Amino acid sequence: MAEREGPGSGVVSDPRGVLRQGRVFLDFFWDIARPEQEVRLAATENLLRHLREGRKDDELKYTLKRLVEGLGATRKAARPGFSLALAQVLQAFEEIPLCTVLEQIKEKHNLEKVKKKLVENAAFGNFFGVMSLFQSGRLVKDRKALLESIQLLQQLAHHQTYLRDLPRKTLIDIISEVPETVFEEVLFGILQSDLASAFTSPDNLHLLLVGIRNFPSVLKPKNLKKLFGSSTVVNEENIPRLVELLQSVAKSEKEDKKLPNVAFDLLQVSLKEDAFELFWKEGVEDGLLKEKSGPASFMCYRLLGSALPFLSLDQLQIVLKGKVMQHYGEHVVTRQLPKRSKFAPEMETYIDEFLNSCDDPERQLAVIIGFSTLTNQGNPVFSGSSRVVKHLQPVALQKYVDWLKDMFLRPDLDCCLDFSSNWQKQNQENVNIAHHKIARLRKWIMLRLCSIIESPVKKEEHLVMDVSRFCFFHAFFEAKKKTAQIREANVLPAKPLDEQFHSVAENYLFGILNTINTLTVLGDTAKAAALREKHIHGVTADGKLWIYLLVEYANKLLSSVHVKAVKPLTKEQRDAWERTLQSVKNLQKKENKSDSAKVVAFQQLLLLMAIHLFKDPSETMDVLSDLLNCTERAFSGEPKKKKADNAEPGWVEVMVEIILSLLAQPSLLIRRISRSVFLRICPNLTKRGLQLILDVLDPYQEQNEESAVVVMEESNKKIKSAHDMDKEGSEDSSDEDDSDEENDSGDEEKNEEVDDDFRSQLMNVLQAGNALGGDESDEELDDEAMMALDKNISALFAEQQKRIQAKKDEKDRIRKEAILRRDFKIKVLDLIEAFLSKQSENPLVFDIIEPLLHVIEQCMISDSGKQEVDFLRKTANIFRNSLCRAKQYCKRVGALREDLHAFVERLVNKACKHTDCSVALYYFSASLYLLRVLRGNTPDKSSTPPTSLPEEQSSTIPQASQLFSTGCLDMERVAVIYREALTQLLTKRKTALTSSMFHDFFRRFPIMCKPLAGTLVKYITAGVRHHHQGQACVLLQKSMLLPQMKLLMTEQEWEELIRESISQVTESLKTVGNCTLKSEKEKLGKTLELLNFLLKTVAAQNLPVKLTELDKVLVAADWPKRIGNSARLESLYWNVMSCLNYTKPKKEKTANKPVQETETLKRKKKGFLPETKKRKNRKKGIQENGVAPVASEDEQSAAPEEEQPMGTETPKQKKGFVAGSKRKNQNRGVRENGVAMEGSGEEAVSGGDAVAEKKKKKKKKTNMSRKRKGDAGSEAKQVPAAKKTKWSVSQQTQQKQGKANQQKQGKVKKKKEKKTVLQE
Repeated sequence: MAEREGPGSGVVSDPRGVLRQGRVFLDFFWDIARPEQEVRLAATENLLRHLREGRKDDELKYTLKRLVEGLGATRKAARPGFSLALAQVLQAFEEIPLCTVLEQIKEKHNLEKVKKKLVENAAFGNFFGVMSLFQSGRLVKDRKALLESIQLLQQLAHHQTYLRDLPRKTLIDIISEVPETVFEEVLFGILQSDLASAFTSPDNLHLLLVGIRNFPSVLKPKNLKKLFGSSTVVNEENIPRLVELLQSVAKSEKEDKKLPNVAFDLLQVSLKEDAFELFWKEGVEDGLLKEKSGPASFMCYRLLGSALPFLSLDQLQIVLKGKVMQHYGEHVVTRQLPKRSKFAPEMETYIDEFLNSCDDPERQLAVIIGFSTLTNQGNPVFSGSSRVVKHLQPVALQKYVDWLKDMFLRPDLDCCLDFSSNWQKQNQENVNIAHHKIARLRKWIMLRLCSIIESPVKKEEHLVMDVSRFCFFHAFFEAKKKTAQIREANVLPAKPLDEQFHSVAENYLFGILNTINTLTVLGDTAKAAALREKHIHGVTADGKLWIYLLVEYANKLLSSVHVKAVKPLTKEQRDAWERTLQSVKNLQKKENKSDSAKVVAFQQLLLLMAIHLFKDPSETMDVLSDLLNCTERAFSGEPKKKKADNAEPGWVEVMVEIILSLLAQPSLLIRRISRSVFLRICPNLTKRGLQLILDVLDPYQEQNEESAVVVMEESNKKIKSAHDMDKEGSEDSSDEDDSDEENDSGDEEKNEEVDDDFRSQLMNVLQAGNALGGDESDEELDDEAMMALDKNISALFAEQQKRIQAKKDEKDRIRKEAILRRDFKIKVLDLIEAFLSKQSENPLVFDIIEPLLHVIEQCMISDSGKQEVDFLRKTANIFRNSLCRAKQYCKRVGALREDLHAFVERLVNKACKHTDCSVALYYFSASLYLLRVLRGNTPDKSSTPPTSLPEEQSSTIPQASQLFSTGCLDMERVAVIYREALTQLLTKRKTALTSSMFHDFFRRFPIMCKPLAGTLVKYITAGVRHHHQGQACVLLQKSMLLPQMKLLMTEQEWEELIRESISQVTESLKTVGNCTLKSEKEKLGKTLELLNFLLKTVAAQNLPVKLTELDKVLVAADWPKRIGNSARLESLYWNVMSCLNYTKPKKEKTANKPVQETETLKRKKKGFLPETKKRKNRKKGIQENGVAPVASEDEQSAAPEEEQPMGTETPKQKKGFVAGSKRKNQNRGVRENGVAMEGSGEEAVSGGDAVAEKKKKKKKKTNMSRKRKGDAGSEAKQVPAAKKTKWSVSQQTQQKQGKANQQKQGKVKKKKEKKTVLQE
């Protein structure tokens, strides 16, 4: 060759040489076409690496050829893969000319020469080719290639059938990156036709808008006028065409859920041309919005949200008070139903982005006020709990709060963009519309102020206090006349507040109290930072409680003459108020001297109950007076005195009663503070006080609590907030479904008696009206008698309906009471958990064990509603994690030693007697917890010393002195207790105890292995069943595997234990027969595992144990036959034999060779089936054309005689699956999958006829049943009512039986669910 061709040429010099290099290079192209994106990207990277390392022109030319061909591949996933690979190759090898590659693309995918059915592939090939050139980043630099690419895209734009708007979008993307000089010199000429026709299609309009945005000096007004006759895009002449284009764009991109780029660019051009007002009013409000369609409306909303960052204050007022805003409000109100598209979350995202990016407080305030004044009959559409206010500047936030307060006091409905939905207009009643709107607006403002305090916006202390005082004043007070001394009374409300609003404001106020009680310290001072590091909440930077500042403010209001309380306080209540303030001041003096956390907790509770005086004075007085007495006694320096049983309860008991009463309140803040107070008084808690808490959980006292719960329910109705009522409603509905089935069954059983009474009453009424005259009188009743009879019957049915409704109401009341009672118990469980976490070393912990076990036991047998399951789960978690697994435990049980031992015995006995293993596990775990406590305590000097080790053992094993320390544990007594339980496990069939319980017992208390080892060894042979013997082997092996067990025994005891265990295992192996049952195999496997461990221990420790008897048992017996086909048993057996120096014999492979040779001699020629196969085919009796082939008697009897010896039967014959077996199934004509099986006599011969006869019989039966139904239907009209009852009664009984079965199955499922909860 005179001259080597460049790498971009389309001719490959030696394609065979490229293909001969191996499959690795060619596999890159296969992987590029794969549908998996990760595979395509990896193949592209590998291809580039290969080309860079090789630097071979042939490979590069072949790569370009393959990639260009792949651009028009039929597989959709392959096209972008090849396009990306080509772009990467062009980017990596800049010496390849783009024009040459573009020519290859045009030549390979020529739209004019290609066949008609391949036009789509060719169009995509050209398009992806231009895309690869553009993605390479070199297209903008090569003017010739850029010009040809733009011309090719213009040509591809005509193929909208395949490419749609992809060429136009790519053209716009390319132009967006082109320099202005290149656009003016190269592209402006060829794009003039497209720019001139900008108002004919959205793509051309978008091209024009992008050009105006990127090249303002080229597309200046003078050139625009030459293109389409006007110097601006947005003008009155072009508005109609712009509206049409926007409508078409909205319909085409309705599923994208974003503002189309052409609409956004048009918005920016209108701002640039100072024609935004014209565009918004005539183009959007009077044009696009008038088309009442979802896509057009959503485009208007998105234009509104997208325009916010670019508008001035005047333009914001135009938008926020316009028709689009009102239309958006109507959309939000009417789209509250489910399964409807809602734009409110998307609009909130627009507002959030604007407030976050905007630094101008005035514009922030304008937007937030604009959306707050979009009201539906006074109620703003904007969510009152929205968190977008977190982005407001401090100045804007303060002004927004001032505006809210001013709107609250002087509502200005004229400044609101108010609207009413069609439904509201149609159902408008004759009420005070203005008053209704003002009330709705004020409720929203209170919610908005509360959410500002809750939101994470950066706020100052004075703002929080200002909002809190404002809400507090208007919740509990009202001004008589203006006064400058109190800021909240400086301006009187234009419309007075009603009682209903005060109750709503109270709920919002307690929400604020809950927020400020958990509020982190505000401010940038060093003191505030120090308090934040200590994680102190609910205080100001000066260390004062927020709630205390509010109480001081309330005291100021009470002493003012110009202000009065909504619910005035009596003299007694005012004295309690003054006493509370004095008590708080006394506590503040003691804050530095005593426990500060305890002082703060009591302060919070006192202050909170003081504020509750304004909400419910009568109910709060008793609690507050008791609380004050308890506080004085709790912080007094008087020594504790021992009280008699009937003495006056101490302050702790009274405090517990107060906390229990406060837990029933719906206020979350009260419950939180009550729990914190309980945590502080836990060290002072007495047995009597704890018993008050445990009595609430006692399942046997629920009947005595019913009356109290009813009163609590009625009081809760008065003080519940709307939020809590929603929660309770959701809980009620969730529990309603679970209890419906049980209620239905009870209704049906009780309705039977009612139906009998009602039936007798109805008969009496009919007889009194002579409606049942019988055969004696055939005369009909006159009109007056019929009317009287109708009145009596209707009155009777009305009374019956009232009785039924009364029973339903009573059941509903009982169900709600049960829900309230269970919810209260769940809250009380929090106190138990808090006590166990803070006072785990308190001896009172032992009094909690049995009540929790009773709760678990009662929950397992009670109803299985969701609330009940949650209660059970929480109780089980507290018992398991906070009690049994607690790291700390009581270290002062010397005086309780005897009681705890009796407690252990009682718990183990209950576990043994229980029928449910999941509950028995908790009793057993409780006993192990007590053992842990007893062992961890040191005995008193007066008590008997623990059992000491023998001198030999203590001298030879120094570690045993630590392991054998029993503390207060009475080894002999405990060993007797658990020995009886272990005996029950290994002797009784139905027991709730499990081997895992004792395995955990041995693992946690290895000291108990030695006294119980003899029992385990005994029951290796003395176990009642194979399962019990296997359990004894497993427990003995696991206990002997513990390293502590050997340390607790002398060498002689250890050797004797090994010897006795081997002896018992030998005796057990003597009784082993052929292992056919599963239990026998399991027992043998566990026995061999234990024996294997024992033999290895003997060999490792060189123990002088005789194994002659064991050797005889294992060698003399024919063990392989006894084991059977179990590979596991065979492996275990030979592991044992290897310990006895026996080797497993190898299988002789040569023994079967002569047999195989004889079999090959007997084989017949190819194409012939063996006789057994033929017989099997004849047995199947394949049916062809509905006739089964007939088999002769000789053939029927030949198969079993040839295949089996005399007197034996295969398993299939035993089950009756094979013809010829002597079973009941032999004489039955069986059909499987349309094939008639062999029978006996004539049935086997006439298979097809029998099938036909059966079909005829079925048709006859169906016809007969239809006739009977028809006859029954015609006869039913003539039969008297008394004769119909038999069939209806039978139907009712069947339905009741079916429902009863369903209820039983449901109860079983729910019980399983509870067991899983306990086993978690």
